[in-house]
Amino acid sequence: MVKLHCFGESGNAYKAALTLELAGIPWEPVFVDFFGGATRTDDYRAGNVMGEAPVLVDGDVRLTQSGAIQQWAVDQSGKLGGAAADKYEVLRWVLWDNHKMSSQAGMTRFLMNFLPEDKRPEQVIGFMQGRLKAAYGVLNTHLQGRNWLAGDTLTIADIANCAYLYYPEPFGFDRADWPNIDAWLTRISATPGWKHPYDLMPGNPSDRA
Repeated sequence: MVKLHCFGESGNAYKAALTLELAGIPWEPVFVDFFGGATRTDDYRAGNVMGEAPVLVDGDVRLTQSGAIQQWAVDQSGKLGGAAADKYEVLRWVLWDNHKMSSQAGMTRFLMNFLPEDKRPEQVIGFMQGRLKAAYGVLNTHLQGRNWLAGDTLTIADIANCAYLYYPEPFGFDRADWPNIDAWLTRISATPGWKHPYDLMPGNPSDRA
């Protein structure tokens, strides 16, 4: 069975986990104690030079980077890749997410919620929230009059871009401010098999409360 080294607080791990789940690929989570320093150990980095989560392991196959894992799941299952004509549009939005959405949302959420209050860099947070607001605007505009980001079906482009937007911790995103994004998130969460990140993977802020 496919193993996914992951933890619930990670939106990047959620992209990989949700893709495996909705693609119907049998998998099991392996908890990564990120907040306990697991990814910084020599043992972890020996098998993952990037020192990241998620990591997918399937026999001799070992992959990091959520986008690569998502594409692997598409290739294995034949699902969530969209029509052949949409291949590069799907890729375009996966890459856009990695650069413009998840990287910024992940860092902003971390700074606002997982650092001690006296360590939170308010100027950096404000700057990142401004960049995220621009990204939300791009996403909201693109979703005007369409159900999905690329083509006529749910694809890994949608899963990549939505991942951080389901988390309850505040980082400057309010669904009510972005009606097209709000409707799109509702469509995704109505997909059979969808699960919230804290229900799909081990690891929750409440575990450290």
